Amino acid sequence: MDNRPIGVFDSGLGGLTGVRELRKRLPHEEIIYFGDTGRVPYGSRSPETILQYARQDVAFLLSKNVKCIMAACGTVSSTYPAAEAAKLPVPYLGVVDAAAREAAFATRNRRIGVIGTAATIRSRSYEKLLRQLVPGVEITAQACPLFVPLVEAGYVDHSAEDKQEVTRLVIAQYLTEVREAGVDTLILGCTHYPLLKTMIGEFMGQSVTLVDPAKTAAHHLERTLSEHGLRANHPAGQAHFYVSDVPDSFVQTADLFLGEYKGGPVDQIAIDKY
Repeated sequence: MDNRPIGVFDSGLGGLTGVRELRKRLPHEEIIYFGDTGRVPYGSRSPETILQYARQDVAFLLSKNVKCIMAACGTVSSTYPAAEAAKLPVPYLGVVDAAAREAAFATRNRRIGVIGTAATIRSRSYEKLLRQLVPGVEITAQACPLFVPLVEAGYVDHSAEDKQEVTRLVIAQYLTEVREAGVDTLILGCTHYPLLKTMIGEFMGQSVTLVDPAKTAAHHLERTLSEHGLRANHPAGQAHFYVSDVPDSFVQTADLFLGEYKGGPVDQIAIDKY
């Protein structure tokens, strides 16, 4: 048993979908979340810059005495070296490995689609893992840079019809080639994308399984805690949020990602100190 908090980080808001899943699965756990809102987005940055930011994000969470770290960011998970993660003093989990394994289990025709930020697609991280997991796999990858700003502007599932129409047009632009490739499984390779899951699912069709990286990562983290004897026993775990820019816009948008869970206090930190 270990009552230290779980550490979660992302370039901004998207990782809150991971927090939402953790709250569902692990209601007795304390969570420390860091959103690097002052330097978002990571997806258009160079690999060197992304790695520098990730190291600072990890250092901040370690300063908060976390017992494990979840990189709830597809871009970081695609860039942060596994060898470096293995040397951290606490267990580390990215969303890429968990989602790739879920997709490998789900596919029936060995045709898998991957969508994500430009950095995630450029890294070919999903492709490398999937080729190890699924012999003969056919992968169709597509960067979807407009999805993140659409989500953060509220153009999501269940928004007003005029907003949904804009998003549907962008979905069709990005995903027509993926659909025509005959994939039966699609990895939503960015933690923002689950907020578009209904519209993406409608476009891809009922026969296509959508893999939510936040959900699969939360499941793997739950198992990791159990295997290492790290589960907590707080009567009701709470979350504390930290950001690198002013908290106002984070607070205004966070509910969109967190759903029924309304979050906790939000503080601004100077991430460059780490």
